[in-house]
Amino acid sequence: MAIYQWLMDHYVEVCGTLTGFLYLGFSIRQHFLTWPAGLLNALFYIAVFFSSKIYADMTLQFYYVAISIYGWWSWHHGSATGNILKVTRTSKSLWMKLLGASIFLFIVIGYILVRFTDSPVPIWDGLTTALSIVATWMLAQKKIEHWLMWIVVDAISMGLFIVKGLYPTTLLFFVYTILAIYGYCEWRKELIQEIWEEIAG
Repeated sequence: MAIYQWLMDHYVEVCGTLTGFLYLGFSIRQHFLTWPAGLLNALFYIAVFFSSKIYADMTLQFYYVAISIYGWWSWHHGSATGNILKVTRTSKSLWMKLLGASIFLFIVIGYILVRFTDSPVPIWDGLTTALSIVATWMLAQKKIEHWLMWIVVDAISMGLFIVKGLYPTTLLFFVYTILAIYGYCEWRKELIQEIWEEIAG
C-alpha cells in the first residue's frame, strides 16, 4: 500500500524515468523512436523540475522538445548527400566550437540562475544544462563522442538529484551513466565497421 501511494504521489517522475530508459535504449540502437521517446521524456520532466525548482534543467526540457524534432529529421536526411546519417567522430575544429559554446552557455545560464531565480544549486544546474545542450546536438549529428559528454553530465546530475530527493531520477541517471559507456562501445563498433567497409570498397 505504501509503495502504491508513493507511485501515485510521484507518477509523473516515474513516467519520466520510464520514458528516459526507452529514449536511451533506442538511441543506443540508433532507432528513430529515440526522438518520440525523448520528446515524451522532456514533457514529463518539465513538470518534475519545475516543482523541484531546478529551473535550468526545466528550461532544458523545452530545448529537448525542439531537438527531438530536429534529431528525427537529421537522422533521416541530415547527411551531406541527403542519405541516412552515419556515426562519425568529432573533428578538432568542431571540438573547439563546442567547447566555446559550452563555456558561453554555462556563463549565461549560471548568471541567470544566480541573479533571477531561487535555485539552491545554480552552478551545478547551469553546468549540466550547458553540457546537455551540446551533447544532445551531438547526438542529433551522430557524433560518437556525445556518449562521453553524457557520462560526465550524468555523473554530476546524480549528485544534484540526490540533494533534491529525486530518487527515481537518480536511479535513471545511474543507469544512464552505465548505458552511456555501453552506447559508446556499440557506436564505436559500428564506426570501425564503416571505416573497414570504406577501405574495402
